[in-house]
Amino acid sequence: MIQSHQKVVTRLRILCCKEHVELALDVVVDETEEVPHLETVDNHEELSTKCEYCDGRAIYIVENK
Repeated sequence: MIQSHQKVVTRLRILCCKEHVELALDVVVDETEEVPHLETVDNHEELSTKCEYCDGRAIYIVENK
């Protein structure tokens, strides 16, 4: 009997403010066991983008790639 060990890839994308960026980085590492990718929110996104942890304006996108 052959068993296949396939890893299920979870795609995470967290929008966050400066105060919650460390939390978002930890969540991506804990959930995906991968090094997170950090970038700033583009100007066209920033008008209505809120932090996923508070009502503050999101300035970072934390994701796994």
